[in-house]
Amino acid sequence: MPDVPVLLLSCEHASNRLPREYRPLFRGCRSLLAGHRGYDPGALSCARVMGRRLRAPLIASAYSRLLVDLNRSPAHPALFSARTRALPPEEKRRMLARYYHPHRARVERWVASRAAAGRRIVHVAVHSFTPVLDGVARRADIGLLYDPSRRAEASLCRRWRDALREAGGELTVRRNYPYRGASDGLTRHLRARFSPARYAGIELEINQNLLRRGGARERLAVVLAATLKQALSG
Repeated sequence: MPDVPVLLLSCEHASNRLPREYRPLFRGCRSLLAGHRGYDPGALSCARVMGRRLRAPLIASAYSRLLVDLNRSPAHPALFSARTRALPPEEKRRMLARYYHPHRARVERWVASRAAAGRRIVHVAVHSFTPVLDGVARRADIGLLYDPSRRAEASLCRRWRDALREAGGELTVRRNYPYRGASDGLTRHLRARFSPARYAGIELEINQNLLRRGGARERLAVVLAATLKQALSG
């Protein structure tokens, strides 16, 4: 019997909510919170549909990335936003303890428990990206981010890309776009802790133009789930 991997979904930028105690820092920032700098619009609802279709657990964030970015390492200069960067060090440590470390620890514990049982894990972190950033148009519908040095990740993304192209018709699918999969992020953190034989971390990036309408968003999520299932069985 083939060693079928177990699947975990996560969503690091799922929400634009703020804890009550930090809302005064964001007065006058409604449009900022509602846009791509506040969270990944459409990513959570897409991840939920995928989770249901694939019967996979989903670990999602509860608060805005403008509070603290769960997809950045503790030393990254963009860990805190312009609204939280100037907080006193003790307040930052408290914020990390309450809103940053719990999400990342929950994902890592899930992976560690399956790895300890001898299972292979595929972790798909679901994100969305703005179609235009700093005046530059992004030329893709779907991005699949991975570390090219990890053969299992590269192979899975190649199979998923091919399945999406076949199923999605006009979808433009690119690998390691609009970001590089080996760049700073939660998947890179986990690669450093788990061997390629146990862990494959993929970031799914979806153009927000495809996620603006509920019906279209759900149809895309169904396609993403079906093609991922096909890629995992390859």
